[in-house]
Amino acid sequence: MNHRNQNEFDNQANGLERNDESKTARVIRVDRGIYHLEGIKGIFLAELRGRFQEEAIAASDYPAVGDYVAVDRLNDKDGHGMIAAILPRKSHFSRKVAGNRLDEQVVAANIDTVYVCMALNHDFNLRRLERYLTQAWSSGASPKILLTKEDLCDEREERLRDVQEIAYGVDVFMVSALTGAGMDAWKDSLHPEETGVLLGSSGVGKSTLMNTLLGIEHLETQGLRNDDKGRHTTTYRELVTLPNGAYLIDTPGMRELQLMDDEEASRSVFSEIEVLAKRCRFRDCGHESEPGCAIQAALHNGELSEERWESYQKILREQRFMEKKLKERERREEKKNGKRRN
Repeated sequence: MNHRNQNEFDNQANGLERNDESKTARVIRVDRGIYHLEGIKGIFLAELRGRFQEEAIAASDYPAVGDYVAVDRLNDKDGHGMIAAILPRKSHFSRKVAGNRLDEQVVAANIDTVYVCMALNHDFNLRRLERYLTQAWSSGASPKILLTKEDLCDEREERLRDVQEIAYGVDVFMVSALTGAGMDAWKDSLHPEETGVLLGSSGVGKSTLMNTLLGIEHLETQGLRNDDKGRHTTTYRELVTLPNGAYLIDTPGMRELQLMDDEEASRSVFSEIEVLAKRCRFRDCGHESEPGCAIQAALHNGELSEERWESYQKILREQRFMEKKLKERERREEKKNGKRRN
């Protein structure tokens, strides 16, 4: 949370008997200001308490799917509970909101695993995968990769190798909901009481995979278009309990993924570039025309591809731009608050 003081959330939650399970629930769906919660007595609807809405500043201050919340009233005149506070998040996958605003949008909270989904047919894009992995490492959860629609690709083994070359230390599952290929291996990675989130572009088959795990048509899906891409149908995020006791969050497809300001995450995704940079003759090497530059040598001999190097530079520029803008906003807010106190 970038704007509201985390201690404020903690104090509010503790004041509402945080350890009292009857007053704690988890957000399983958000629908136009109405929160679907699951607590010890089952699923019920809730709204935000008026004070909560008055004090919330940014999009990340509001409950997201996967959040645990403190409820100070289970029913009002409309039969809705009232959410008083968000309990501290152990992890969350976020992205920058679209446009020029700097707000952080929390896509899913309190997750153990981020499953980055990419179809092996026309959706296959290594540069996009790098962006998702960067933000996944920043979430505090462990990233894993789901390569979907295995049955629609004749170059599956080559594409699997391409992914493994850039996804260091990340488990990769190649699956098909239609034929069942690879599904058992993926199911084994879904552990009881742990929460995963499915992320990826529209039409990669996230909802179909979820339905396959559940054994029922829980989420609406549509068939394939002529270009082998699935039609996007999911319009909201939803947390579902699987038969083995694991939790999985389905999300709408993302047309774009704008990154936040975590450079450490990009270093995890592009770790081989970080290793190369340490071999440069000069510590402050700009990796352009300096003598003894290990990056340029690797580009020249094919050890490092131009596409991966350009992707790394682009992601770093985006993260540093966000960091600069966020610091500028913090300075403006501090200056404004200083004037108010005087």
